[in-house]
Amino acid sequence: MSLAKEPFRSLEKNPSHIMPKKLTMESNVQFRCHPGVSCFTACCSAIKIILTPYDILILCKRLGLEPHEFLHTYTAPTYLENTDMPGVMLKMREEDKKCPFVTPEGCTVYTDRPSACRYYPVGMADFHEASSKNNGGEEISGADEKFFFVVKEDYCKGHQEDKIWTVGEWRKDQGVDVRDEMNREWLRLIMRRKSHGRQANMSEQAKRMFFMASTDLHHFRRFIFESSFLKTYIVPDYLVEQIREDDIALMHFSFKYLAASLFGVQFDDLKIREEKIRAKVSEMKTEQDRSVLQAIRQYEDLKSDIDAMKPENKVAS
Repeated sequence: MSLAKEPFRSLEKNPSHIMPKKLTMESNVQFRCHPGVSCFTACCSAIKIILTPYDILILCKRLGLEPHEFLHTYTAPTYLENTDMPGVMLKMREEDKKCPFVTPEGCTVYTDRPSACRYYPVGMADFHEASSKNNGGEEISGADEKFFFVVKEDYCKGHQEDKIWTVGEWRKDQGVDVRDEMNREWLRLIMRRKSHGRQANMSEQAKRMFFMASTDLHHFRRFIFESSFLKTYIVPDYLVEQIREDDIALMHFSFKYLAASLFGVQFDDLKIREEKIRAKVSEMKTEQDRSVLQAIRQYEDLKSDIDAMKPENKVAS
């Protein structure tokens, strides 16, 4: 199972060109982007930039907008990396198909730019082998492998500049490590979904919940504190206070909730109350009994109809 960061940023008319070479943190990369290169901001047009929850959170703070205002003004709906999981991408300007935040002088939100913009042109692939069980039935986590690669577009002149970095130096300069930490669990949700394949469709309710928790922390917080959520789940008091005030803590909690509700992942600090489990089991049993009784009645009705059609049971007219 793999997840490369570059699919969150792709040109519509000029697909990314990934160099066929695995790089490490110590590998050298020749690249520099600045207003003096002839292609400056060319990579910011006709492009699909998927926004992560952290991207949305930071851009909302930068622009002083509520999430729903930001989503309505600057984004368009999309699906995430060949799944049925709903997300958003930056909406290009109608007149020139450029990013709404780019000008001839550069990016107006550069210090808070999306994760996909920071990765370019160095992408990362993250391979996770499936977990297995030993002879004792204990689950063994699969091995992880991370490596890096360079994306080299034909139009990009930044690769001809004389600046040489190691991959590690480039990532640190671009603030990628922080973004990786913030995006990790959300990206793993997408990986989990991909591992299930297209044969298992998400319900509309699950899609709505994933979208809300991923794009609008304001409404997700209301969902926690204004619904029956805390009567359904056991959440430690310290964590409740954190997510009440801290948006970063709330965002990470949303990833945990989605992993639990969508994929059945268990967490010590997010458990369904026993009485809710018993009530659900009772509800399912009642529904099952109701279905069985209905099936019996249908069978008896069908049997009566068949018996009535037998020649010996017909009354001569």
